[in-house]
Amino acid sequence: MRGSNTEQITALYCRLSQEDMRAGESLSIENQRLMLRDYAEKNGFRNCQYYIDDGYSGTDNTRPEYVHMLSDVENGIVGTVIVKDQSRLGRDHLETDRLMELVFPAYDVRFIAVTDNVDSANGINEMSGIKNLFNDMYARDTSKKIRAVQRAKGERGERVGTTTPYGYMKDENKKLIPNPETAPIVKRIFEMSAEGKGVRKICDTLTAEEVLTPSAYAARKSGKQKTSSPYRWSLKTVREMLKNRIYCGDTVNFSTYTKSYKLKKTLRNEPENMLIFENTHEAIISRKLFDTVQKHYEGRKKSDKFGETDKYAGYLYCAECGSKLYLHRARTLDPKKNNYMCGGYQSRVTDCTAHYIREKVLDSIVLRYLRQVVSYARDKSDEFYAMAMANGEAEAKKQLKENEKLRTEYETKIAQLDNAIQLLYLDRSNGKITDGRYDILSANFEKEQSELKAKLSTIDSQLDETRAREKRVKEFINNAKQYTEIRRLTPEILKTFIWRIEVYEKAVKHSRTCGNHIEIYFTFSADKAIAIDRVMSENGDILIL
Repeated sequence: MRGSNTEQITALYCRLSQEDMRAGESLSIENQRLMLRDYAEKNGFRNCQYYIDDGYSGTDNTRPEYVHMLSDVENGIVGTVIVKDQSRLGRDHLETDRLMELVFPAYDVRFIAVTDNVDSANGINEMSGIKNLFNDMYARDTSKKIRAVQRAKGERGERVGTTTPYGYMKDENKKLIPNPETAPIVKRIFEMSAEGKGVRKICDTLTAEEVLTPSAYAARKSGKQKTSSPYRWSLKTVREMLKNRIYCGDTVNFSTYTKSYKLKKTLRNEPENMLIFENTHEAIISRKLFDTVQKHYEGRKKSDKFGETDKYAGYLYCAECGSKLYLHRARTLDPKKNNYMCGGYQSRVTDCTAHYIREKVLDSIVLRYLRQVVSYARDKSDEFYAMAMANGEAEAKKQLKENEKLRTEYETKIAQLDNAIQLLYLDRSNGKITDGRYDILSANFEKEQSELKAKLSTIDSQLDETRAREKRVKEFINNAKQYTEIRRLTPEILKTFIWRIEVYEKAVKHSRTCGNHIEIYFTFSADKAIAIDRVMSENGDILIL
């Protein structure tokens, strides 16, 4: 049973959002407190209790003190609710109308909005509902303006997120810089993943070493209450970290969105709707390390009982149907029985065959050829470069020079046609040629210009491909010089040198002596169409450079 009115609370509710701060001191929390206190004292309200939501939007109906106050209303311990104006109670007109017209009357709660001259003891007039509607419209308009500002900011490459990512801190100019305490932890997490350790293994390692989780670290820095499990790293935390491009120096804007200003739930955006800006701040990890981890995550991510993941994930494909080959680990502790099979065959989505191959056999083939190619690129760099550029360095440079010459010629001709069209327009304006004659000549000029632009586009594409290929070859050679010896295959080694591996079915199915044909595509070629050499080994393996 509710107590008498003298025992009930007079709720003095204050709210301030970031948008309201721009309205000036009049809406500050302190101003609201003083106004409500003075009003309560002058009008004889007793047993006053403040409910304050500082930094919360009026459209957010989950405000902690707002929810607390309504709970007290429903429990019958609140007799009066006083706010500065109706917008402090909320800017969602449906919710505010519900409170003023249904909830408060149902619990015999008196509602007062001081500056709006609203007092339910005198009855709620029609203007109260209109004011709630206007408050809602104000929130909608403010939301649109903020979204527009955030959109413009994001399109300029400025970071729109407000939370400082784990591993970073902000300098005096509000720019992201690596945090000396947490950046090494981020780097180590990526390095463990690149070495083939699964997410669960990474979490277990960090937990065993009592490394503070991001939330526990933030709580400690802010002086807030410590979490109950400060060292228990979650799988989701590590997975999200390993996918975050911010750690290699990039800014990703609009990765999430909300459907409206009233729906606070964030949804993940489609990749085409995101904006990515590279090298906007100091990186914690190298782009090469980040790409290694992402390449590994293109395939199966599930780790084994020891926390190790499949190093070929994202690299191994069926040569017949194009499906990925998936690793099947032995049920015993003998890794020699680990094998790969075609995913299309396993799921029955294709009419493919098993393409069964033991992991240790695949390792020996890939490692043998990888050592040969890397050694060749390292020890005979010039010869390797000429071979990898398909037609030799001299011919490649000659083609590049010819394309540059043609490009200049086409650009000059296009500019001349532009000038001719302008002169033709002047001749028509001056009456020197008829409109019909102008239409015929200008159409011919524009057709010729269009054909030249198409040729120019083709040349640009060829130039871009030639330069890109040359860059890949030089990068491959530089990487080869860094690896004097490759003892074993790791995800990092595969990412550095291998683009794709394709496995064919055995010529004699179920044979124990007939091996699978294997095609290896190295990173400097990066496409089947420009594979430049084939070497057939004595075991039937195929090496493609």
